[in-house]
Amino acid sequence: MKLIFENLDLLLRFVALLQLALAVLNLFIARILNWKPEVDAMSPLVRDVFIIHGWFITITVAMFGILTWRFAPEMAHAPTELSRWLCAAIGIFWGIRCVLQWLHYSPAHWQGKPGRTFIHWLLFVGYFAWTTVYFFAVLA
Repeated sequence: MKLIFENLDLLLRFVALLQLALAVLNLFIARILNWKPEVDAMSPLVRDVFIIHGWFITITVAMFGILTWRFAPEMAHAPTELSRWLCAAIGIFWGIRCVLQWLHYSPAHWQGKPGRTFIHWLLFVGYFAWTTVYFFAVLA
C-alpha cells in the first residue's frame, strides 16, 4: 500500500494518458465498430442525441485526462478539498462505468467471441484500475 501512495502521482499520470488515449479512440469508435448502418437507421432526433452524447463523453474523458495530468502531484501529495472531490467524482464516474460493463451490456455481445471477450475484460479491469487509483488519491 505504501508503494502505491509513494507513486500515486505517476499512477495518476498514467491513468491520465490512458484517458486521453480513450478520448482519441472514441473519435473513431463508430468507424472501428462499423456503426454507420445502425446510426443511419436511427430517427434523426435519436441519431443527433446519440452523436452529441458521444462527443460530450469524449470531451469529458479528455478533460479528466488533462486535469489529472496537470494536477497529479497536487492530487497525490498535497491534496486539497477540491482535488479530493475531483478525484472522488472521477472515481465514481469510472466506478459506475465498471458496474454498467456487467449490468447493462448483454453478454451476447461478447460471450463466445474471444476478441470481444478480451476487450470486455480489458475495459472492465482498466476502468476498475482507474477507479481504484482515483480513490487512493481521495485517501492520500
